[in-house]
Amino acid sequence: MDRAAPGECPGGRRDGRDTRRVPGGRYDPVEVEELQHFVSRSKRLFVMTGAGISTESGIPDYRSEGVGLYARTDRRPVQHAEFVRSASARQRYWARNFMGWPQFSSHQPNTAHLVLRDWEKLGKLHWLVTQNVDALHTKAGSQRLTELHGCTHRVFCLACGDQILRSELQEHFEALNPAWKAEAFGVAPDGDVFLTDEQVRNFRVPACRKCGGILKPDVTFFGDTVSQEKVSFVHQRLAESDSMLVAGSSMQVYSGYRFALAAREKQLPIAVLNIGPTRLDHFASLKLNSRCGELLPLIVVHHQTS
Repeated sequence: MDRAAPGECPGGRRDGRDTRRVPGGRYDPVEVEELQHFVSRSKRLFVMTGAGISTESGIPDYRSEGVGLYARTDRRPVQHAEFVRSASARQRYWARNFMGWPQFSSHQPNTAHLVLRDWEKLGKLHWLVTQNVDALHTKAGSQRLTELHGCTHRVFCLACGDQILRSELQEHFEALNPAWKAEAFGVAPDGDVFLTDEQVRNFRVPACRKCGGILKPDVTFFGDTVSQEKVSFVHQRLAESDSMLVAGSSMQVYSGYRFALAAREKQLPIAVLNIGPTRLDHFASLKLNSRCGELLPLIVVHHQTS
């Protein structure tokens, strides 16, 4: 979602110094030193992650320059209003999701996810907010966590609110479509694959077993909004924090960007770790152009008590 094309690491430092990789694949030691200083000074660190932290686990993204979904194809994610009003849109969505689910759900946390989990255990990380819907932070063991846009591993009924696991729904799909087969044409960032309209025409979609209502992933689709309750909760966690780290996100989506604006208003120091430009570059205290999984493990964090 938020990384530049491979080989592109535009400098983002206020002093104009180049932050590209040095020969041999090593990273500028000054970057390590600056992030180390930032993290060491933080006592209650608020972290927000985006797609750039999950691409290193093999999950594709939307916005990477040249290689993201938006750059490679004319495909766009399903819109909330379309999903709610159109049975054919839901059929298309769920057929694609059904095909992509085995691979998408098999992805595992990478080093960056594990580092943030460890920072939480050591008392450094006060709260973690992810814009991703892949459950990788949960798989890594993070507990002080808000999934801002929900999680594809949960499904709920739009009518009665009943929830089931996505893995359970997969079994329902298989029972309803025992002979249905299709060849996928690439995988999208949110776990679905690309299929033709002809391929999805005979795919059957189950209704809620309790009330017969429409089943929807527990995620915020494009065109929908994050609940005010969740937004207020995150603002409270931010108010308790003394600094903010953005990892793997260009912060192009306002639902996440609003918290960076709130941090700036509170005059909290903000560090950004992302390959490529972000909406925060003009006011961040620190901008680093490195991969999350390669820079975060180099930061030393000791156990601290509140």
